[in-house]
Amino acid sequence: MFKRLWYDARLRSVLAQLLIAGAFFGVVGWLAWNAHHNLQQRGIATGFGYLADAARFPISESLLAYRPTDSYFRAFVVGLVNTLYISALVIFASTILGFGLALARRNTHPLVSGIATVYLEIARNTPLVVQLLFWYSLVTINLPSPRQALNPFPGVFLSIRGFFFPSVEVQGSLLPALIALIAALVLWRLAGILARNRPGVPWRGAALLAGVALAAFALRGISLETSAPALRGLNFVGGTALTPEFTALLIGLTLYSAAFSGEIIRGGIEAVSLGQWEAAQSLGLKRWTTLRQVVVPQALRVIVPPMTSQYLSIIKNTTLALAVGYPDLSFVITTMINQTGQAIEGLAILMGVYLCISLSVSLFMNIYNRHLLRTERR
Repeated sequence: MFKRLWYDARLRSVLAQLLIAGAFFGVVGWLAWNAHHNLQQRGIATGFGYLADAARFPISESLLAYRPTDSYFRAFVVGLVNTLYISALVIFASTILGFGLALARRNTHPLVSGIATVYLEIARNTPLVVQLLFWYSLVTINLPSPRQALNPFPGVFLSIRGFFFPSVEVQGSLLPALIALIAALVLWRLAGILARNRPGVPWRGAALLAGVALAAFALRGISLETSAPALRGLNFVGGTALTPEFTALLIGLTLYSAAFSGEIIRGGIEAVSLGQWEAAQSLGLKRWTTLRQVVVPQALRVIVPPMTSQYLSIIKNTTLALAVGYPDLSFVITTMINQTGQAIEGLAILMGVYLCISLSVSLFMNIYNRHLLRTERR
């Protein structure tokens, strides 16, 4: 019996996998026990209970309200929001700039393509941290003081204190407007389904009118007020201000990431056969129309998978905000570790959060990629 079981390939495979899994979890368990034992011997507390304690350190800029007397958990949330904010801005800006670089590289004019090539080679072959430090030194050293601030456009000022420009503030609750927007999108989608099943009825027009009525109802009581920056004493007040740290990080990450995004987009465009361009031109379509309506929709199936990896790299590269002093999640976690000494918990939180963000971005991009493939098959 045992001989027959031993020569069973499937059973041997299961046993081998169980042994490997047992060895792996055994090593992980030993490492956890050893770390816990050593921490206890040194009198270092373990666990995540410290997140409820007062943080006692300032955060220079945040989208959420924060005071040093708030808890470590509040500081963690502020750092997370800062990371998501800068990541979203860089992803959007680098994609737009990368598309322009891709078109410039494909341009037949030697000067345009040459400038784009030089920029791409410099950006891709220079360490990111060096580029961040370059932009930070440019912003903090070479710009004038607030009293001599550069004023390239009315209401726009550049100084050593940051970048100041007019802003529009919304007065009133935006929740009804958000609900109305979601309802309008649902109506538009339902109208499209009904238009395919029961043609001849102006479902789209009815959905549009309903959406306009919902928007008019939701926007009641909401007003817009403009605020322009003005010099008061040693700094500007009013408007929107971008600190030197945020500005350096945004510019450096965007320019660096756009170089890689541009090459990905260019590769996707060039993957579309030349016959598609010729067929569109034979129908009388202009070059820009051909690019927008014929080439890019086909190129997306090649562009989306590598762009997913590029977006994940952008999110992970935000950890270099430490180099310029922008308070992102890694900055907050590092400060928490220095104050509490609980490095294992802090690093576990940092790794877990970035893992969740990366998996969420991958899931969204994979869903979008499957949508593109289904659309192409139809």
